[in-house]
Amino acid sequence: MSQLSEQELVRREKLTKLRELGINPYPANLYPVNHTSKQVKETFQEGKKVVIAGRLMAVRIQGKASFAQLQDAEGKVQVYFNRDEICLGEDKTKYNDVFKKLLDFGDFLGVEGELFTTKVGEKSVRVKDFTLLSKALKPLPLPKEKDGVVYDAFTDAEQRYRQRYADLVVNPQVKNVFVKRTKLFNAMRSFFNEAGYFEVETPVLQPIPGGAAARPFITHHNALDIPLYMRIANELYLKRLIVGGFDGVYEFSKNFRNEGMDRTHNPEFTAMEIYVAYKDYNWMMDFCEQLLEHCAMAVNGTTKVTFGDKEIDFKAPYARVTMADAIKHFTGFDITGKTEAEIRQAAKNLGVEVDDTMGKGKLIDEIFGEKCEGNYIQPTFITDYPKEMSPLCKEHRDNPELTERFELMVCGKEIANAYSELNDPIDQRERFEHQLKLAEKGDDEATEFIDEDFLRALEYGMPPTSGMGIGMDRLIMFLTNNQSIQEVLFFPQMRPEKKVELNDNEKIIFTILKSQKSMLLTDLKTQSGLSNKAWDKGIKGLTKHKLAKVEKTDDDLLVKII
Repeated sequence: MSQLSEQELVRREKLTKLRELGINPYPANLYPVNHTSKQVKETFQEGKKVVIAGRLMAVRIQGKASFAQLQDAEGKVQVYFNRDEICLGEDKTKYNDVFKKLLDFGDFLGVEGELFTTKVGEKSVRVKDFTLLSKALKPLPLPKEKDGVVYDAFTDAEQRYRQRYADLVVNPQVKNVFVKRTKLFNAMRSFFNEAGYFEVETPVLQPIPGGAAARPFITHHNALDIPLYMRIANELYLKRLIVGGFDGVYEFSKNFRNEGMDRTHNPEFTAMEIYVAYKDYNWMMDFCEQLLEHCAMAVNGTTKVTFGDKEIDFKAPYARVTMADAIKHFTGFDITGKTEAEIRQAAKNLGVEVDDTMGKGKLIDEIFGEKCEGNYIQPTFITDYPKEMSPLCKEHRDNPELTERFELMVCGKEIANAYSELNDPIDQRERFEHQLKLAEKGDDEATEFIDEDFLRALEYGMPPTSGMGIGMDRLIMFLTNNQSIQEVLFFPQMRPEKKVELNDNEKIIFTILKSQKSMLLTDLKTQSGLSNKAWDKGIKGLTKHKLAKVEKTDDDLLVKII
């Protein structure tokens, strides 16, 4: 255990004193809460008796009377403590010692009292009795406020993600993001259920990582002595259920991909996939735009959302553009009928980085991604992808070089991907075999497995089907105006936490540097206020701990946080 801070030591001393007074700081019995802070305000009646509970978040002590704030899941409510109303007899210990001296911000309290309105008109609870429900041993990272200016706000992204529990307590707006996330799932689920489709579950541990091209996490099943793969997609299992006779199935699936992490990718993410029999990708486009309009309204009460400096409108209908038309519009090059060599040369002429492992489909994808994708701000369906890019998709009814596929682009990012699903087992086998050849050639996005059981299922017959996948994390990013996927995941994957104990001088320097990310060495030294000797030891300590580095610029030295 790391060394305790002065505040943590003080809180432990208070814990001991509470126990000496016969107070259990962690009681086991039920506390009979009958009102939330929201209900107190919405159903307010003078003199009404209530029982509430929450965290103690602010205290203003005024002798034998004090005001405080309790925070629960619904918000905050003011509570009024009066010594003589709480302690009816001669013994005033509960107010003078327990309340005034042994409670801290963050402690959970239960309060019994009556509703009243203060002289300034604030709806409050007059405390008749209180119970300590849980003693907090670590101080919350509460912001400080003076003259209307907030100091020391808990805004460091890495700390917020690592300590989401503290983030949710001290930054109420964060909780609202996750409330909206749940609203999104509920809205989508109700939309599908009302359409008559079934929510199902498929395996997370799979013998073959199918349904997408991605690097899987691999584990081992001891009893069967076989390797298993964490799910990268659930597509092939959902199609098996269509073969089995369901007309429509969907699943919210946790998928796992052993790849990079950045602002829009987490190794564990949530996708929704839906498959509906007797439909095609044209029907699915209509269904998709109706679904997203419904979800936007359910989450925000409007189809319009702000994302960064852009306003997006999820009101249907959405524009529909073929991939060939998109590339021609933004580059002047028409990919229709061109050979792999011609497309490769065109990519080079356009300044798109390519290599010899890329086949025709990959080359087209690179051109589109580099030159076109970012231009689509409003929801736009990009349709009719090259066959090489879509091994599970049905051949286009009018052009055998293309597939009946669309991706929905918003602000230059894909949030939905859908097909008229391939249900010809012979064609599907040939596509899988072609993917194997691309993988052998070095294409890291080509699938390396042939799922024989899935092919067997197709041979029993699958009706014409359309399927769609939506990245739920990315969609809620758009609906809540968050640029980073970590902001919409309760507990995003993080690098191992560095356990470094800093001395006082190192802490002073690091605190200043952390707020700026990088500073001129002379400015950082001046702001630290340390002597030359203390400064030298402090900055050397930070570089030794690999928390900061010093770089030479043209005229000075720059200190950067690592």
